[in-house]
Amino acid sequence: MLRGKSRLNVEWLGYSPGLLLERRPLLAGRSPRSPGRNESSLASTLKTLLFFTALMITVPIGLYFTTKSYVFEGAFGMSNRDSYFYAAIVAVVAVHVVLALFVYVAWNEGSRQWREGKQD
Repeated sequence: MLRGKSRLNVEWLGYSPGLLLERRPLLAGRSPRSPGRNESSLASTLKTLLFFTALMITVPIGLYFTTKSYVFEGAFGMSNRDSYFYAAIVAVVAVHVVLALFVYVAWNEGSRQWREGKQD
């Protein structure tokens, strides 16, 4: 029998070594996952993706034209050339904020689904 670090540790899978010696299927004690949960998970993921796709298109473009016209040219009185430059910076920052929010939401959604799957 192997000892030390080279020994196979299967307890992290949720099985004790005694169960592996028996000739039973490994999933005998577990309930099969329902297909409805996978479909709702897929629908939730698709809704999240479509929501952030819409945000990625509308927020930077909207902020670009809004800040160019009303903030930089209107409130600050900048020239047309300068307002293009600063409005583009605002749009790039908006893209990064939307991407960061998407990563945060996707990470939390994935960990939530992992926790629910682990409780099965």
